[in-house]
Amino acid sequence: MFVLVRAITYAAVFIGFVLVYLPGRFLSWSGIVAPTTTGAPQITGMIMVAVGTAIALWCVFTFVFIGKGTPAPFDPPRKLVICGPYRFVRNPMYIGAGMTLAGAALYYESVSLLIYAAIFFAVAHLFVVAYEERVLRRSFGSEYEAYCRRVRRWLPKRRMN
Repeated sequence: MFVLVRAITYAAVFIGFVLVYLPGRFLSWSGIVAPTTTGAPQITGMIMVAVGTAIALWCVFTFVFIGKGTPAPFDPPRKLVICGPYRFVRNPMYIGAGMTLAGAALYYESVSLLIYAAIFFAVAHLFVVAYEERVLRRSFGSEYEAYCRRVRRWLPKRRMN
């Protein structure tokens, strides 16, 4: 149960800072305010935010209940997590967070927020390649290597039936 509390705390800090505070600053600096009408961009943006948030939360709970750890690099899962959303791509949490940011950019029709989302994806990619994958190879060895051969980093494989 304590691992759940830790995971929720770490996720709340990350979400609060990266997905709420910083985008709020971008909107404030650019003078963008909430839309007064709800059109296709706002509805699509809200759907993207909801789906992205659901993916990210699914990842957090998968880390807690399957991996017995948290998403935080300093308190990682004890087991390699390859089920749930991780059976489709190796980094669904970043995809969910990025989708949330892109959805907010669409909702506000904000180019600056879209640029922030692109920067988020670029930084996430660099972090994954330069740090996470190396740590996972060292921690889980051949099990992680086999997982990498089966599951792609960012885009799911097309099924050939």
